[in-house]
Amino acid sequence: MDTRTFRVTGTLTALLAILGPANAAETLAPYGLNTEANAASVGLGYADNDGRRFGEYNGVNKDGVYGLFDFNLVKRDDGTGTWLGLSGRNVGLDNRQLRFEHSRQGNWGYFIEFSQIPRYEPLSITTAVGGIGTPSLTIPAAPTAGSAFDLKTRRDVLGLGFEKFISGNWDLQVRFKNEEKDGSRVFARGTTGAGPAGSFGQFEFTPEPINSTTRQLDVKVNYAGADFQVTGGYYGTMYNNRYSGINFTGGLAGLSTFTPMALPPDNQSHQLSFAGNYGFSETTRGNFKVAYARATQEDAFVTGASVPLSPGIGTNLQGRVDTTLVQAGITSRPMPKLTLLADVRYEDRNDKTPVLFYLTPAASTTDGANEPRSIRTTTGKLEASYALPNAFRLTGGIGYEEKHRNTSPVRIVSYRDTTDEMSYRVELRRMMSDTLTGALSYVHSDRDGSPWVTTTQTGGALGSNLIAPIHLADRKRDKVRLAVNWMPVDPLTLNFLVDEARDDYSSRDGSTIGPMKGKGRNYSVDAGYSFNAQWQATAWYSWNDTQADQTTCVGASAAGVCGAPTYSAKLRNVSDNFGVGLRGKPNSIFEIGADLSYSDIKDEYVQQALAGAPITSLPSVTTKLTRLNLYGKYLLQKNAGVRLDYIYDRYSTDDWTWSTWMYADGSRLRDPNQKVNFVGVSYYYKWQ
Repeated sequence: MDTRTFRVTGTLTALLAILGPANAAETLAPYGLNTEANAASVGLGYADNDGRRFGEYNGVNKDGVYGLFDFNLVKRDDGTGTWLGLSGRNVGLDNRQLRFEHSRQGNWGYFIEFSQIPRYEPLSITTAVGGIGTPSLTIPAAPTAGSAFDLKTRRDVLGLGFEKFISGNWDLQVRFKNEEKDGSRVFARGTTGAGPAGSFGQFEFTPEPINSTTRQLDVKVNYAGADFQVTGGYYGTMYNNRYSGINFTGGLAGLSTFTPMALPPDNQSHQLSFAGNYGFSETTRGNFKVAYARATQEDAFVTGASVPLSPGIGTNLQGRVDTTLVQAGITSRPMPKLTLLADVRYEDRNDKTPVLFYLTPAASTTDGANEPRSIRTTTGKLEASYALPNAFRLTGGIGYEEKHRNTSPVRIVSYRDTTDEMSYRVELRRMMSDTLTGALSYVHSDRDGSPWVTTTQTGGALGSNLIAPIHLADRKRDKVRLAVNWMPVDPLTLNFLVDEARDDYSSRDGSTIGPMKGKGRNYSVDAGYSFNAQWQATAWYSWNDTQADQTTCVGASAAGVCGAPTYSAKLRNVSDNFGVGLRGKPNSIFEIGADLSYSDIKDEYVQQALAGAPITSLPSVTTKLTRLNLYGKYLLQKNAGVRLDYIYDRYSTDDWTWSTWMYADGSRLRDPNQKVNFVGVSYYYKWQ
């Protein structure tokens, strides 16, 4: 028996899914899982205004008309278990996707897919820089007004896959992906010092040209037995950049000699892995993973560099990083009420790149040598969970993490080669009734480390030794979480979540410069209500507050002595977010839906002088996002209908970062406010 199946999705629904998560439930089901009728939809959409952020990843960034087309065709033979599918999504837009799939259940399968992923620069650009999109740029020698220019990139992705099931519970999977990326993106060159009047320092707008290929190959051999499952595989990546560097003509006198500028070099990586799990008994199961990877960078140095390299360093970096990973874990239920878990993980990222002196040092904080970045990480976790009387469950755990890093003799900031962190977790969970479940958890972690390494300058003098980098600094962290799920009545579901976290960086090493304290709060509630089989509603609200306190000074006049002014900075991000949704079927031929979301995000910078002249705090930045999605579907006949979609999208910000910025060449970038109305009409038809 030959059965043809299809699932229809309104084209605008796919568009909405790309623009925001509100309609994710209405996107195409996973390919190969459709059991409905064949169908296709075709239509037109219209945007009434330019929307740089609205169309950042789909191309609907200009006012005008857009073509809308989706299809999904599937042929299935139940007698042989053979499946043949052809699907297209957003075919008329810049983020189109196509896929062909052919498989026989339990035997073999293969697919070919193609997708385009655009990215349009959301900032509006005015520049007089010439040659954008090529590796040869012409930079004005003095500020020049220029004209509007749009930057964008596009990725063309071709994917291939094959799977073969072999007797004895074995199967082979092969996946290959080739990605071609072209375009240009925001980039700059510069140095310290004053630039022309009206500009901010000696920074020139030098958009990066992009023309690269990334290839990925993933091969797995799997075995699935009753008690033992194992996977062995190879994963490789190859990156090729057709542009080795940017050559400049013109520019400021202080920068014109810096040409060419190197771009990301070719590189590749190869990994072999072996992982599995084994059931020792009905109550005990173990898992493991072993992997080894080698990443290399042997692309030739860009030629014609204005700063001469030292002799004897060769023609390329000879970059090599070897990574070894070993992990093992076990879970067990030795008693009906007790569950135990143990896990250990070791990763050694060994940077074997030769350390060579590339430059003659011109500053006191560098000796001209490259710095390898090796890091060895060991983590472990033990956890126990016990069922108590009255439906309580108590869980306790302890975790450990140690990171060991390489050191360099000459550094700008303080350093330690090892950090270790202990964490302790306890959670109490209870099902209070059939409709109410709650959990309260507390986590305390304490990070310490090896003694601080005294930093020195190239001449042997002591460095400032004042700043403890945030990822190395001693830290105590406390985090509390309360989660509640409540169904007071059958059609209503409520979920509450409260997170509170506090960081203290100053309690152990006594540092007065650098990170001091941090705080994070997250409160959220979401609700779902079903009026009846035809009408459902959802609503949610979240409030997030993240704070960081730090102190710093302009410069150190001597080792361990801060220069004035010394000041504190209290950084804070606060956001209010809410949304509502409605789905309904007033009758058998009409369906409607609505989603509204709103976000109000504020970044605050409160600065205060602790020593020296008073300072003025940077102004706050407020960003507001509003999105309204409406749709209606009308059934013209049993197998055909029309769909109407409306999107209102508003983005507003008073971000001063770009509004006052001007490059030394006169280029300006702006983050414009936007308000877009998008209307789409599509016709869909399905058949057997």
